[in-house]
Amino acid sequence: MAASRRVAISLLLLVAAMASSFSFSPCTAQSSSSCASYTFSSNQQYGSCATLPRLGATLHYNYTAAASTVAVAFRAPQPAGGKGWVAWGINPSGSGMVGTQAVVAFRHSNGSLVAYPTVLGSYAPSMAPAAAKDLALPVSGVSAEENGKAKEVVVYATVALPAGKGTKFNHVWQQGSSVAGDVPAAHPTSGDNVLSVGSIDFSK
Repeated sequence: MAASRRVAISLLLLVAAMASSFSFSPCTAQSSSSCASYTFSSNQQYGSCATLPRLGATLHYNYTAAASTVAVAFRAPQPAGGKGWVAWGINPSGSGMVGTQAVVAFRHSNGSLVAYPTVLGSYAPSMAPAAAKDLALPVSGVSAEENGKAKEVVVYATVALPAGKGTKFNHVWQQGSSVAGDVPAAHPTSGDNVLSVGSIDFSK
């Protein structure tokens, strides 16, 4: 419960910061040494990538128009020497945190690296794994790995985008330095951690 309250406070502050500015940084596909030329462990290929403007994160993706799906690989610096967590998500209906469907990854107390979808359905989300019936956007292929050389965590997922909603969505990415009771604890409430939001067009 304490961990959930810390997450709730963090999310409230983030929403307040977003509401005050109500501006989003567009993320466009771009080529750079850390983006387009990145080599994945299993040689996965992604046609597009975006160097995100906060937290040193990068999003690689393949959009399939016929199926209205996007396969993503979200890369973020490994927080707190591997003791923290990273997350990326889409808000299919709004611009704030509430309503965001995310994939989160962290080191479990049993030593394994876990990744799963979760729903930020309120200002006090449980951050627990979401059941398939609770996902507005069906998600498959969720997994994560660590790149020790680059000191990064890579989270993989394929998301089914809502029909008739186009290809441009608001998205959120985040990282925190601790996990309590196998639940992501609150992230910092200043600097880049309250500015890590944007919009992305998966068709580009």
